[in-house]
Amino acid sequence: MRTVMNKYITYLKTFNKYYYLLTLLVKKDIKKKYKGSFLGILWSLLNPLLNMIVLTIVFSTLFKENVHNFPVYMLSGQLLFGFFSSSTMGSLNSVISSASLINKVYVPKYIFTFSRLMSDFVFFAISLVDLLLIMIVTRADITINIMYAPIYLLLLLVFSSGVSLILATVTVFFRDIEHLYGVFITFLMYGSAIFYPASIIPDKFQFILTLNPVFYFINGFRNVVYDGFPVDSTNLMICLTLAVISLIIGIVVFEKNQDKFILHI
Repeated sequence: MRTVMNKYITYLKTFNKYYYLLTLLVKKDIKKKYKGSFLGILWSLLNPLLNMIVLTIVFSTLFKENVHNFPVYMLSGQLLFGFFSSSTMGSLNSVISSASLINKVYVPKYIFTFSRLMSDFVFFAISLVDLLLIMIVTRADITINIMYAPIYLLLLLVFSSGVSLILATVTVFFRDIEHLYGVFITFLMYGSAIFYPASIIPDKFQFILTLNPVFYFINGFRNVVYDGFPVDSTNLMICLTLAVISLIIGIVVFEKNQDKFILHI
């Protein structure tokens, strides 16, 4: 047990050592995303707003009896799912696309996966301004329970980190996962109750939501932000468990295979 603890303490020290490199890679990813764009990083604010307007026009009429303040309901789900989707999709090629550097010098390989994740988290944090703006414009009830929202954002970041490490590892050995994951993420989106209320799903199909890990983070976040309720302790424990298990599995899978990466990239 002590050996394992020492091993992970060493990893943390290594992470500290390469923290500066991580910040450089994050900055590079941020600049690269909107390179050549006239509005640049402002698209992180505009994209969610434009998507929200389109989806509100399309779906608000259908669900107006079931969902009050549809823009806030939809945006609170869309932003969280959007972060999970973009960060995990971005992680797929994070190791492969850094092959030239990995082949030349020693750098912890997980740095490249985490840099993609953190740059997406920066865009996600900026886009949360949209949610606050829409809540103010639509005169949504903003209660003190909104202060618990960062807990769900942090847990979603940890959960996404674990999934990203797994995907980055699998992609090195099985490139087709990139295309399969694109289909899977679309299926996951429709099963996350982003633009429809979960209550309209018949009881016999509710298990689809319970099998979807991302739904728990969206549900918990909406509970404190959209509904203004106190934290649901059961939901919070589920999110915490999912985040911890995901990160542990991600670290173990990545660590066990990282020495073989050099033969496949």
